[in-house]
Amino acid sequence: MSGYRQKIGAWGENAAAAYLQKRGYAILARNQRTPYGEIDILAEKDGFFHFIEVKARTTAAFGPPEIAITPRKQEHMRAAAEYYAAEHGFEHWQIDVIAVERKSEVAPTITHFENAI
Repeated sequence: MSGYRQKIGAWGENAAAAYLQKRGYAILARNQRTPYGEIDILAEKDGFFHFIEVKARTTAAFGPPEIAITPRKQEHMRAAAEYYAAEHGFEHWQIDVIAVERKSEVAPTITHFENAI
């Protein structure tokens, strides 16, 4: 991955983490690797664990960020979450997607798709 793409990814993950914390989620981990792929953010709220995939875009030229969640990506996300949940004994969990878009220099636009996969 190019340095620019990594920078945008980190920017999106930081924005998503701040968004979640403002809404009462506890951020438990970030960038957790599994044999099936990386989990961007692991958060907990009200006894429920959320495996969160973050997609960020700085331009609308390629469409909204969430369209990058292809069926193949969904399979990897599900496998990574199932693996991590089994390893850590999580019973109540779901997979969310957070789309982060830079539409202005003021603040990003964030869309949270809960239980998306």
